[in-house]
Amino acid sequence: MVKNDKWIKKMAQLGMIELYSFEQVSKGVVSFGVSSYGYDMRIADEFKIFTNINTTIVDPKSFDPKSFVDFKGDVCIIPPNSFALAFSKEYLRIPRDVLVICLGKSTYARCGIVVNVTPLEPEWEGHVTIEVSNTTPLPAKIYANEGVAQLIFLAAEETCEVSYKDKTGKYQAQTGIPLPKI
Repeated sequence: MVKNDKWIKKMAQLGMIELYSFEQVSKGVVSFGVSSYGYDMRIADEFKIFTNINTTIVDPKSFDPKSFVDFKGDVCIIPPNSFALAFSKEYLRIPRDVLVICLGKSTYARCGIVVNVTPLEPEWEGHVTIEVSNTTPLPAKIYANEGVAQLIFLAAEETCEVSYKDKTGKYQAQTGIPLPKI
């Protein structure tokens, strides 16, 4: 069952979302905050912008940190046909009986900017790592501290046997922008 705004607000007050916005903020910004059946999370102001200057092969089992240029600022420019990694301004603690699906904001999608986040598993916690791809042949702007993706909270009929926390998942309690781990 999809959880509504009342549930999201209550759970945020109990610590599920730190740095949350009770209202949906949309005037002059890419919207963020609580919506009817979701939460629009913000992107923080730290980015790792992909570059092909130093390496020739992308290998998730042996990722070279030199493939990124670190940047901090209110606006990140992603080169054409490239991507940047970032993280959510909000810190999340997912309940054991909830799975969270994350979808990119339509404002960015309409500009050829694709936001990718994997599902947030039961009892995972941390800042969400966000991949933002610029599919266009032109540079693209991403605005820090504004909305980037919507979280949709799905309640399970039964609690899972093994949660992400139980598995001691490699991205548990992550902060900043962790690179791929095997």
